[in-house]
Amino acid sequence: MASEANPFESLQEQIDDAATYLDVRSDLVERLKRPERVLEANLSVEMDDGTIEHFKSFRSQFNGDRGPYKGGIRYHPGVTRDEVKALSGWMVYKCALVDIPYGGGKGGIAVDPSKYSAGELERLTRSFATELRPLIGPNVDIPAPDVNTGQREMDWIKDTYETLENTNAPGTVTGKSLSAGGSAGRVRATGRSTMLTAREAFEYRGQDIADATVAIQGYGNAGSVAAELLEDQGASIVAVSDSSGAIYDPTGLDTRAVKSDKRKTGSVIEYEGAETEVRSNRELLTLDVDVLIPAALENAIDGSIASDVRANVIVEAANGPLTPEADAVLTNRDVAVFPDVLANAGGVTVSYFEWVQNRQQFYWAESRVKEELETIITNAFDDLVETYESRDLPNFRTAAYAVAIERVIKAYDRQGTWP
Repeated sequence: MASEANPFESLQEQIDDAATYLDVRSDLVERLKRPERVLEANLSVEMDDGTIEHFKSFRSQFNGDRGPYKGGIRYHPGVTRDEVKALSGWMVYKCALVDIPYGGGKGGIAVDPSKYSAGELERLTRSFATELRPLIGPNVDIPAPDVNTGQREMDWIKDTYETLENTNAPGTVTGKSLSAGGSAGRVRATGRSTMLTAREAFEYRGQDIADATVAIQGYGNAGSVAAELLEDQGASIVAVSDSSGAIYDPTGLDTRAVKSDKRKTGSVIEYEGAETEVRSNRELLTLDVDVLIPAALENAIDGSIASDVRANVIVEAANGPLTPEADAVLTNRDVAVFPDVLANAGGVTVSYFEWVQNRQQFYWAESRVKEELETIITNAFDDLVETYESRDLPNFRTAAYAVAIERVIKAYDRQGTWP
């Protein structure tokens, strides 16, 4: 699996590629390629045995022209300053593409959470929340879950912020538990937008998603939910993977059974379906399927792997899973790539719904959340396709950035520069 590409440089290259098709000043393009500020904090946390461990942590606020900074917090040993900067930038253009009133932010701690107790993770989270306190708030910067974080961590951040500020501010974070002011439908939102994007992509191409075979790299929350929802649409999920490896069954996997077994054993490769074969992640990425969904981390597909991809459609559930080299290869091969800034935008969209509900103190039924999400994703898909066709752009990623960049620049121009 590729790891050489710097995700921040990949983001900047994507912006430059789209800007060549737009009538925008070069100084504005440069402004859109760098974060406004980045916090780097060294956290010292007491372990259960009384020793002190130290952790690097980051929060990048990339651009706030369209509204408060918005973006997740991930716990992963591979978290770096450049990764967080890239993720915060992708969030800017994701929010602009789906036209919700947010800018982009992202945070993370370089940690493997599986090696620590719940108490240690709580102290780590609250330590990070204390460092974030001057930078976040419901009108300023609104964190959310990401890789290896969820409702529990968001509840801890909310409680820490509210305690230190002596206030009640549930909209300070999203992705909270329902009892702490979370929204129905938030946990499954990223997988749902991935399914909606795949469904719309097939309809646009004159095909039926019910006839599709699908391979999914990454069987965490986004990948597993997308698998279930696509299976419900009639698609056949023939391969899934996690960090331990991949499983393949040409007759189709029972996605919910795979998820259940993974919860029990910690790995998808322990699933014992009748026709299941164990494969490598690379083999999964190059299977002869209709749809490939990378749903793990960035840089999953480089130029070498892209040359061997046999899927006709790629739907990016992960952030930045293709390197720029892979993008170029797949464009030349006429593989349709529907980008992360659309496909995984369900998470931030339902986070927006949660924030609105917190501000109104009026909470929606899950049916309304699903309906509103489908409207936003399908409208954004239509905007992307219209831009792709009307401007004769090389691929859908360029079209997505063209839409998003113009919206961010419009907001900036309307507000002016001060001082």
